[in-house]
Amino acid sequence: MQESFGAYIPFVEHLGFEMVFFDEGQSELRYTPEPEHMNSFNVTHGGAVMTLLDVALATAARSVDKTLGVVTIEMKTSFMQAARGALTAKGRLIHRTRNMAFTEGTVLDAQGNVCAHATGTFKYVTQAASPEISTD
Repeated sequence: MQESFGAYIPFVEHLGFEMVFFDEGQSELRYTPEPEHMNSFNVTHGGAVMTLLDVALATAARSVDKTLGVVTIEMKTSFMQAARGALTAKGRLIHRTRNMAFTEGTVLDAQGNVCAHATGTFKYVTQAASPEISTD
């Protein structure tokens, strides 16, 4: 169980993300992709990279109040170059309101090259709340 994320997230456990830290509006995660996480070019699949960014952004948002959960409202990702080998994701909380968090994050390869960057908006929810977003 990945309790270091503050919640059990089966998909994160499946991918093997490792939490380095999340505190004071910052987060850092490490990820060593497995062969089944590759695309047809034998580099890390963009969906896995986006998931890594989503978790980095979400944990940065949660780092200022770990009693709250967050749900992703929107996320924009730019891919700069292929993500090869071990990856590090760094997230940062840019601005927070009572209900919303505005974040950014970057994925770097083992040489420190930027592979992808994302911005995201998250809604704060109580941990017991359902992660479903109402369409009413």
